[in-house]
Amino acid sequence: MAVMLLRSLSSFLFFSIFALPIAEVSAGTTMTMYNRCSHPVWPGIQPNAGKPILAKGGFQLPPNKAYTLLLPAGWSGRVWGRHGCSFDSAGRGRCSTGDCGGSLFCNGLGGAPPATLAEITLGNEQDFYDVSLVDGYNLAISITPFRGSGKCNYAGCVSDLNMMCPVGLQVRSDDKKSVVACKSACFAFNSPRYCCTGRFGNPESCKPTAYSKIFKAACPRAYSYAYDDPTSIATCTASSYLLTFCPHH
Repeated sequence: MAVMLLRSLSSFLFFSIFALPIAEVSAGTTMTMYNRCSHPVWPGIQPNAGKPILAKGGFQLPPNKAYTLLLPAGWSGRVWGRHGCSFDSAGRGRCSTGDCGGSLFCNGLGGAPPATLAEITLGNEQDFYDVSLVDGYNLAISITPFRGSGKCNYAGCVSDLNMMCPVGLQVRSDDKKSVVACKSACFAFNSPRYCCTGRFGNPESCKPTAYSKIFKAACPRAYSYAYDDPTSIATCTASSYLLTFCPHH
């Protein structure tokens, strides 16, 4: 099954590279961001300290389009999807979810929670990557490695958590008619128990809660809280990556 999946992904990536308008692809580790949502997504990209900013930290990605980035050796950082954005010709504006300082170009800033995060660290021996719900959820995201070696597991949150978000965690649209994001319990209640801080600042005392269990049940391949199962981190060697927004569509 895994071999068939990788073959189908290879076919998709070959198709996307030649059939969709994406950035020039070079040798090395690449990340192809593919928007399967029915609406535009504005990816945000934040490097970890000391790492370069890529693509000015953000851009618009229309539905069914892909964009490929070359990741520098040793790069680490996070990617998230912004939703419901509107920017003027100077790149000023706002997003309903995942906003980064009211700018099209995040330029090193992170996204305002709640936002689903894809995290990756490139290493000499192994890459580490995961999808995290620690800062909450706004869009479904998956990470699929290709052309790598090792376990190279899929990581992601494919379920639409907005559809099952508990009332106390819901972020509603401006017209209040729909749920556009789901807060983490930490962000919603700001308590040590939910944030794994203070006397709860270690894996022995910070255990899953009713809220994190909802996230984990819906998205078993994603981090649901700060001290979630370490197997939520996936590893691969000498790989490139396909990051898909709304993979369930």
